[in-house]
Amino acid sequence: MKGEFALWVFLAHSPLLWLTVTLVAYGIADRVSAATGRHPLANPVLHAIWMVGLVLVLTRTPYAVYFEGAQFVHFLLGPATVALAIPLYEHRVTVVRVLVPMLAALVVGSTVALASGLLIARLLGVPTPVLIALAPKSVTASVAMGITDALGGDPTLTAVLVILTGIIGAVMVTPLLDRLGIRDWRARGFAAGIAAHGIGTARAFQVSEVAGTFAGIAMGLNAFLTAILVPVALALLH
Repeated sequence: MKGEFALWVFLAHSPLLWLTVTLVAYGIADRVSAATGRHPLANPVLHAIWMVGLVLVLTRTPYAVYFEGAQFVHFLLGPATVALAIPLYEHRVTVVRVLVPMLAALVVGSTVALASGLLIARLLGVPTPVLIALAPKSVTASVAMGITDALGGDPTLTAVLVILTGIIGAVMVTPLLDRLGIRDWRARGFAAGIAAHGIGTARAFQVSEVAGTFAGIAMGLNAFLTAILVPVALALLH
């Protein structure tokens, strides 16, 4: 027993352990998602999170220890985001053709996503520090955390809210757009990218490369526009 405990202590502080746990959890969740025909409720990010969380709870491992080992995955978020430029280049003709309506949708979608969250939170009496963390919830985590940090908020809370927003958006986007009768993959992808950033973009790529391309465009443009709108919106609320 003592030898097994010593082995676990050694493994728990090994960077490869938590990286492996993360990749295995996502691999299992992705296989389940594929087996269900990519059903929205079988979102691999959603299920990988609770599986990793369960392991951390059962092993009483602090999050800081886990993140130290799994931060390589966090590092890869940057290159993965940049890699979205490849399908964008491949579909550049389609993108240029719908540039004007796309920018109009960006302004409306970004404004609604920001204003609706802040106004509802304000009506519910949410304190200002939480409002700051909530404001950039619809943009990708690295940008959202940077916006919150610059405004004096809590980037960790922002990260949690961003992930929740992405998962909820990725789960709801397909059935919601089906119910609304929206069949154009460009519109579906763009909506997913604005509302659910990177997780929504990953979902869009699962069903259509065109949808994924437009989701990636929306994610990038929304991050830029939201960084401008958040300080203005918070100033107006004060």
